[in-house]
Amino acid sequence: MADAISVSAPISGTDKTLTFETGKFALQSQGAVIAKIGKTQVLATANAAKSVRDGIDFFPLTVDVEERAYAAGKIPGSFFRREGRPSQAAILTCRLTDRPLRPAFPDGYRNETQIVITVIGADQVNPHDVLAINAASASFMISGIPFDGPIGAVRLAYSQDGTWIPHPTFEEGEEGTFEIVVAGRELDNGDVAIMMVEAGGTEKSFTFYEAGAPKVDELVIAGGLDASKQYIKESIKLQRQLVASVIATRGPIEPLKYTPVLDYTDELFAAVSFSNCNIAASNSHCFEERAQRSYRRSNRKNRCRTCWNTRCARQVCWSGKAD
Repeated sequence: MADAISVSAPISGTDKTLTFETGKFALQSQGAVIAKIGKTQVLATANAAKSVRDGIDFFPLTVDVEERAYAAGKIPGSFFRREGRPSQAAILTCRLTDRPLRPAFPDGYRNETQIVITVIGADQVNPHDVLAINAASASFMISGIPFDGPIGAVRLAYSQDGTWIPHPTFEEGEEGTFEIVVAGRELDNGDVAIMMVEAGGTEKSFTFYEAGAPKVDELVIAGGLDASKQYIKESIKLQRQLVASVIATRGPIEPLKYTPVLDYTDELFAAVSFSNCNIAASNSHCFEERAQRSYRRSNRKNRCRTCWNTRCARQVCWSGKAD
């Protein structure tokens, strides 16, 4: 078995380290990467079909998150000794992972694609959901599957001191007033294009606000979005280092050949867009004419008088006689 390829980098402003590793598990997958923060580890495996299934008129991307009790050092007991159906947290992690990944595939790519994320280590300190997004992106990057990445993701927690904490622990998140998850990719000019934002207050946020914690407004959220770009770039840089190490060790990554399936060409799309613009303009013109005719009719009528009763003002009643 070939030696595992591993790259690591510290997370700025913290004592944590983000690690990507490949070549150790799931060697038959097109792409398999283990991502680590602390002792929390997830294995992301990416695979795609070589052809398009008949009758597919959409992009069949499947994201599956497998939570295992052994990841936390536990064995299911009692009557239910087997792993059950996905938990609500696992389903939300699937959606969180799918959202930034899906737009990164090229137009017309309809090959059935699957990303399976298995939690193989849970230290009960560091969450695995944002780590899963980074691992999934890294696995696509080394798989040869057409993917416009890499994509980085980070969670920021707004503390009671008014600072953003990157990749917070469960405790840091609970002690904060607001959490935001941001995913994006790096542009050619070095800026980060944000592809997904998930945000919300914590359960104890109002209690902390009553105790004097700074409240979250638009300026604070804007600052959080700007702060997230630094950590997204760090994940992207590390993923590119992993790709470079894989190429240096194993040779070039063979891209998956696929046949684009387009519902319409660029010319047809432009024609339909132009037609829709004309229809919208025509409808707007007709609406304006109707409004003008209604206004002229209302001016020809005599002034109205308002009828009142003891409870509330009733609707305006048109009269045939002037006041």
